[in-house]
Amino acid sequence: MNDKRFEMFDSALSFAQRVHRGSVRKSSVIPYLLHPMEVATVVASITDDIEVISAALLHDTVEDAGADPAVIKAQFGERVAALVASETENKRPGTDPSLSWEIRKAESLEVLKNSEDIGVKILWLGDKLANMRSFYRAYLAQGSALWNGFNQKDPAKQAWYYRSVADYTSCLAGYHAWREYNELVNTVFEDIG
Repeated sequence: MNDKRFEMFDSALSFAQRVHRGSVRKSSVIPYLLHPMEVATVVASITDDIEVISAALLHDTVEDAGADPAVIKAQFGERVAALVASETENKRPGTDPSLSWEIRKAESLEVLKNSEDIGVKILWLGDKLANMRSFYRAYLAQGSALWNGFNQKDPAKQAWYYRSVADYTSCLAGYHAWREYNELVNTVFEDIG
């Protein structure tokens, strides 16, 4: 890897660390930064494309930390900004998140489904695999009660979303990360038709 590529990764890590400082994930006490780091690790197991790996570090900076997409574009380039945008939902400020959940997920799935950049699919797989790992641990401890801590409490709707992601990333089925993701989805949602 040349110095310029290291610079992008280092800058993305510093940016994510700065904007997520002091934050924790839902139902957790661990630093939020560990999630994008896990996503970047999964992504790096599939590709050495530094833009996709950097986008993995940045994927929640707009949606969950309020970073300005224009700053990401200026600092990391158009493709990294587009990759981050592919993972950024319109949260519909002022609307109850439980009421907008299904439309937000349907819109984001359309982005995934229609993207021609394989980096989008890799990024999504990395993020959703990290989520499914967390869900699996919670599922073992709480069973279906785990969904009570989420905006969407209906496990059938959660299953629809995560199974759709598996379908739309199936071009990556040759990778261990996709197989792990698919197994976790099948396990967590095994009782849901």
